[in-house]
Amino acid sequence: MLGILLVMSVFGLVVGVSNDAANFLNSALGCRAGSRRVVLAFAAAGVLLGAAFSGGMMEIARNGVFVPDMFTFHDMMLLFLAVMVADVLLLDVFNSLGLPTSTTVSLVFALLGAGLAVAVAAVEGGTGISPHLGDYIRGGRALGIVSGIFCSVAVAFTCGTVVMWFSRLLFSFRYSESYRWLGSLWCAVSLTSITWFAVFKGMKDSVLAGTGMLDYLMANLPAATLCVFCVWLAVALVAQFVFRLNVLKFVVLCGTAALAFAFAGNDLVNFIGVFMAAESACQAASAVAAAGGNAAAMPMGCLADPVQAETLYLVLAGLVMVGALCFSRKAEKVTETEIKLSGGKRGEKERFGSCLPARLLVRHALLLFRGVARLVPARVVDAVNARFSPVEAENGAAYDLIRGSVNLTVSALLISLATSLKLPLSTTYVTFMVAMGSALSDRAWGRESAVYRITGVLTVIGGWFMTALAACAAAFVLALVMVYGGTVAMVALTLVTGVVLVRSLFAKEKENAGEQGVVLGSAADIGLAMNDVEQALLRMQTMNGEGIAALVQDDARSMKKLRKEAKALRHRLEDTRSALMQQLPALPADLTDQARRLFHCLNGVCAVAGHVHEQMKAGYRYLADMHGGITHAQAQELAALSGGRGEPAGYAAALARQLSRAAEEEDEFRSGLLFLTMLNESRAMGAHAASLEATLRGEPLAD
Repeated sequence: MLGILLVMSVFGLVVGVSNDAANFLNSALGCRAGSRRVVLAFAAAGVLLGAAFSGGMMEIARNGVFVPDMFTFHDMMLLFLAVMVADVLLLDVFNSLGLPTSTTVSLVFALLGAGLAVAVAAVEGGTGISPHLGDYIRGGRALGIVSGIFCSVAVAFTCGTVVMWFSRLLFSFRYSESYRWLGSLWCAVSLTSITWFAVFKGMKDSVLAGTGMLDYLMANLPAATLCVFCVWLAVALVAQFVFRLNVLKFVVLCGTAALAFAFAGNDLVNFIGVFMAAESACQAASAVAAAGGNAAAMPMGCLADPVQAETLYLVLAGLVMVGALCFSRKAEKVTETEIKLSGGKRGEKERFGSCLPARLLVRHALLLFRGVARLVPARVVDAVNARFSPVEAENGAAYDLIRGSVNLTVSALLISLATSLKLPLSTTYVTFMVAMGSALSDRAWGRESAVYRITGVLTVIGGWFMTALAACAAAFVLALVMVYGGTVAMVALTLVTGVVLVRSLFAKEKENAGEQGVVLGSAADIGLAMNDVEQALLRMQTMNGEGIAALVQDDARSMKKLRKEAKALRHRLEDTRSALMQQLPALPADLTDQARRLFHCLNGVCAVAGHVHEQMKAGYRYLADMHGGITHAQAQELAALSGGRGEPAGYAAALARQLSRAAEEEDEFRSGLLFLTMLNESRAMGAHAASLEATLRGEPLAD
């Protein structure tokens, strides 16, 4: 079991850093402070230093949620294994979805769920040390930790919004002139904040630093802050005016390294803490067994004592994390989620849809802003709007260096302040919400994207609540299975976990291999896109016949496949159309006519795809609701008009015959409604298909 826990810890390091990488990579990647390799180099250096300076304190895994005296060695090992399996699987699910979450929350509630399951089994089986369930679990402490973490969400969002608003008012989007005079001062303030963050958060309880230095700094905080500020101001002035360097990039890269430093220094125990606690339990049990005692029934009171991990273990864990950071594709997906939600690019495809709460928030926010604008003098409103007039970021970045430095500085300040006050928080939640607040204040969410972005934010926040519930429930169930299933259950669950992780890895690589952006930069690219449109039209025209055959044969499975194919085809064609619209301004002048013709074709084929998709949806819903197949007469008429090839008179005649059958009650009511739906969609498809075929033949475009 100890060997299995070691393997699970390695898996935990990989999936954990794949999720938490978004915390310290997003700002640097979002504002393009350097190439991805440069950003990863700074992050890797921070991770290795943080691992070396890590306190390695294992209180959460050892006794943070449960009372170790109440559990035997056998029960404790089952508990630890259930926690690791649940935690690794849960984090892998979030990575696959591209959603950032808190590794601390997942660990705490996995420990709570597994501890509760083992305690219930012990009490019900009569083998427990105490008959009272409340003696085993410290539920109040777990809820206190998590409530504090969730309170930090609102504080982080508010601080990110306010600081970004004043920062943009100070610098504006055209900040070259302001940067000349304020860049060094801004850099010094930011780096001073980041320095204190690294000291108070990353080196707290460090194996190598000790607490004496932190006590001395706290006792002389004003003087120490002034000294640090003066040093950084001198460095920034020399870098800006002597070496002509962009100090804002230096701020962002240093902030990235600092966040990575703190992450490895503190969150490292979330991944190896369980294994280290299990190793301590095994050492204590081995000593009892050597003395002739019953090791399996030994109470685990030894886990109540604080223990520091060896530096070698921490450094090795840091190396595993660096490897995962550099090579994990799922880390890129989690990072992409936050960058897209906070970015200000127009016209790109939104990852999230819309929901009622997001629409209500946007509507009331617009009403509030309009009300405030009426109270403020028009001259002031115009002056503020001029400072917030956006410009396109350099190098295709999602946002500029001002916002990137604000994200890191505010996150560092909040985390270091909470740590110094001994308040619990999640690095993930703070950094994410600061980025969302700065995006809102920076007007990155326009009228065309605000609803989708807020839906994405609400989805991520909902995932955070689900983290706690899912971790607790999964660990509870797995622990019960292991308690009553014994060795067979433990081995089986471990193998299943390994298979799931391997399949997830390869499935993700396959998915990434097929995710190629649509590029339309040459005549050959446009020709390929035109050919794709033609092939798509031919396929959709044959899908109608296949759908009619499935309806006649009452084949819901085939109709479901057709519905999925139609949906995928529709989305792919719409993505190509969106890509063309984004690339139109950059196309050479000699490609304008070809691009215009392609756009007409894409517009037509998207309309055709929409009608085909609606037909397949209606047919599948009809069969899924267990209605009988359509009649032979209906099938013949639909087949004659399938693919949009029928004449207007043919549709009118088919409609008249259907109304006659309905009046004479020759067919069922539901099949009649389906027939009318299919007929209407086929007629609309025919109009678009005819126009599209004319365009593909090279006929002149309509004005």
